[in-house]
Amino acid sequence: MTSGRTHGVSSFHTFAASLRHSPGLGRLLAVRLISQFTDGVFQAALLGGVLFNPERHADPLAAALGFAVLLLPYSIIGPFAGALLDHWDRRMVLLWANVVRAAMIAVVAVVIAAGSPDVVVLTSALLVTGASRFVASGLSAALPHVTHRDVIVGTNALFTTLGGAMLSVGAGVALLVRMMVGDDNVGSAETAMVGVLAALLAAAVARRFPPRQLGPDEPDDAGHSAVHAVAVGFLHGIRAVVHWRSAAAALSAIGFHRLVFGLNTLTLFVFARQAGQGDGLGRIALVLGCVGAGAFLAAITTPIAVARIGRRATLMSALALGALAQLALLSFSMTVFCVVAVVIGLVGQTAKLCGDAAMQVDVDDTVRGQVFSVQDAVFNVAYVVAMILTALVIPADGRSVVLVLVGVVIYLLGVLAVRWIHPVHLPIPTDPEPDTASVGDAPGGPHRPNPGADAS
Repeated sequence: MTSGRTHGVSSFHTFAASLRHSPGLGRLLAVRLISQFTDGVFQAALLGGVLFNPERHADPLAAALGFAVLLLPYSIIGPFAGALLDHWDRRMVLLWANVVRAAMIAVVAVVIAAGSPDVVVLTSALLVTGASRFVASGLSAALPHVTHRDVIVGTNALFTTLGGAMLSVGAGVALLVRMMVGDDNVGSAETAMVGVLAALLAAAVARRFPPRQLGPDEPDDAGHSAVHAVAVGFLHGIRAVVHWRSAAAALSAIGFHRLVFGLNTLTLFVFARQAGQGDGLGRIALVLGCVGAGAFLAAITTPIAVARIGRRATLMSALALGALAQLALLSFSMTVFCVVAVVIGLVGQTAKLCGDAAMQVDVDDTVRGQVFSVQDAVFNVAYVVAMILTALVIPADGRSVVLVLVGVVIYLLGVLAVRWIHPVHLPIPTDPEPDTASVGDAPGGPHRPNPGADAS
């Protein structure tokens, strides 16, 4: 097996060549960055408009649960709607999903400006959330059409890192605009309108892709209507996950991690409010920043780990590390919470990057959009279920030894699930140095038969 260092150098050169010779790769990156900037602006504007608006008096914990519940409806319909990513030209999906997102952000802005109740604001925000997740799934499903399979993990890591940075930039811009226009209902609405402009810019960039460059190569259910594609989307997505065991194992790892993450999120909200002076917002922001730092670290470590030991061992090691970190929470110290948050962020992003790689490399393009929508459902449902169940049993001070130990057990079950489900060996790619000049020249670009990109 090629050494991790050699593999990394080769992957870097291949990625650099792909970026030079494929305008599609740079353009897709631009759509992702602008889209995540839009998400950052909207999320910050929404939080400011609901939680920290002097004209409203929302309880932070109740609002956090409200936002979590917002994820459930899309998670339920996502696997159905994901079929559209395998039925329609993904270029058009990215274009119109961003246009719809812009329109829905404008609606939310109007609702906030009118002083509507929180439930109305959050319900309107649900439509923005659905469009945003649709864009994210479309970007992930399209990536194999503009880059090489042997650098998928590294490309995902780069895209994720830059995307996370743009999310933070968007939030920062929203906070700056909010300082200039005010923090009341009208000011919050004006802040949200920045997201409208960003979403329309993302749509304009997506429009520049040639038809079908982003797939699907062979539209699923080509002889049927989009309604039929949606109706069978869930079944096809589940069947695809069951068929490709590497994808099933990665989704299992993501699901187990999100259960722990949901449990820990609510524990943090309750504990941080009791652990010092003030409302705990600063302490919560610090811990969430540490989660982001861990995710950034994963963008560096995951490609190296996958190159050296394979996706299966990388997933198992990450979940085992998460179990050890979870044990440290028994100290119930904010300092320890911050350290553990870095590890938890690392574990979650590692699972996500391995999952994206499995679905982009191992899963057929004809069902890739549906599988990514199943991933979204697992990602969101596990998180929401864990938060709701935790809310029913967590003590008022957030100090629950039982909940911490439950998190440890969940992580260990995740290790066993990956060990059982994931194939021990995946075929090594037979085309380590593909002709980068062909990338993006045709709708199929780099998407050609190649059974895997992992050597365990």
